[in-house]
Amino acid sequence: MNFVLIGVNHHSAPLTVRERLAISPARLEQATQALLAVPCVREGMILSTCNRVEFLTYQEPAQADLLEFLQNYFALDPGMLGPYLYEYRASEAVRHIFRVASSLDSLVVGEPQILGQVKESYSVARAVGGMNSNLDPLLQRSFTVARKVRNRTGIGISSVSVASVAVDLARKIFGTLQGKTVLLVGAGKMAELAARSLMHQGAGQIYLCNRTDERALDLAEKFQCHHAAVSRIDGNKDVAHAIPYASLHDRAAEADIVVTCTAAETPVFKLEHAQSYAQRRKQRPMFFIDIAVPRDVAPEIERVEGMFVYNIDDLQAVAVANMSNRVKEAQDAEAIIRQEVDRYAQRMQSLDGVPSIVALQQTLEEVRQRELRRMGPRLANLTPEQLQAVDQITRALVNKMQHAPIQAIKRAAREGDRETLAVIQAAFDLDSASTSSATGDKDKAE
Repeated sequence: MNFVLIGVNHHSAPLTVRERLAISPARLEQATQALLAVPCVREGMILSTCNRVEFLTYQEPAQADLLEFLQNYFALDPGMLGPYLYEYRASEAVRHIFRVASSLDSLVVGEPQILGQVKESYSVARAVGGMNSNLDPLLQRSFTVARKVRNRTGIGISSVSVASVAVDLARKIFGTLQGKTVLLVGAGKMAELAARSLMHQGAGQIYLCNRTDERALDLAEKFQCHHAAVSRIDGNKDVAHAIPYASLHDRAAEADIVVTCTAAETPVFKLEHAQSYAQRRKQRPMFFIDIAVPRDVAPEIERVEGMFVYNIDDLQAVAVANMSNRVKEAQDAEAIIRQEVDRYAQRMQSLDGVPSIVALQQTLEEVRQRELRRMGPRLANLTPEQLQAVDQITRALVNKMQHAPIQAIKRAAREGDRETLAVIQAAFDLDSASTSSATGDKDKAE
């Protein structure tokens, strides 16, 4: 298993480092193509979320220098990433991917959004040729494992997300959200989850804003089934109200709480904006909860009196409190992961014997055909039915002859006993030429 995974996440690196590596959805395809261009990288996928940036590869024949790739691609000084990077290989990489897809490595353990994010990265990698015979089965298996974890444990009960944790933080800051005005910037899945949580907590007025006005409008309209009326842009003030992006900074000062999660690569809210808000709010505090990576809110805004900024890393304390209710479920999920990693490793080991099995089958079939040709003159007077019977008898004999060595090959492959594999190959004269030509018949051998 020549799998190599390198990356950073909320456990290993601060936000200032993670946002330097963040890759927006618009850039993901190009970045994946750049990864696949690295010498020795045969397959690859990039997962970039608010809490992690990871590069999963299948490499051969030599080891690719992924650290050098990261330094060159992101124009970083050598040594900057060293203290924060983690690297997993072979079965450890398999385990990590299974844990990530199953939401065991998330900031909010059990949140369901990460599986969708992994699937999106998989789709991008597949579209550019990054998923072939090695990574594709691994990712497909990770999706199955994630479903198994969610179905067999209670880890997804009372499902929470980064967005809902952000809303919990806002409620703790104010004590209650009743009567509070909230501005939600961004209209993706995370924004929708935040909007639902805000409504559940009783927020008085919610403004929705996105760089594309229609998306904010569509998100507002999604909540019609929960409320009697939802306004159009610049309409009357109902519970959820979409506002044009062009008027964002004119309207932002009306908000007590700003929750922001966009794909912008530079801050949406800058120091000069906050200074203007402070003047207009006349000493009324304003709270920014920034769950975007890179950050949407410039950190220096916190220097402005009455402005308070919380970023994605500030949510960890709230997330840890939520985790206390899921310890048993997480332990059960980890047990499932261990079993699945062992099964996957055994599966991969068993494939080591497939070329030998196919070569053995081909060798014995060639012997059978050669003997039938040699005996051709003696069989010339047989009827078609008799010839068919001879063919069936010889085929059955070959199948019986190869049963014991095939079982020995499978056993040796499962146990990693390459010595026994070599002895069997030598005994049946299974040279490398025949084994290499046989690799296309793996399914038949199994």
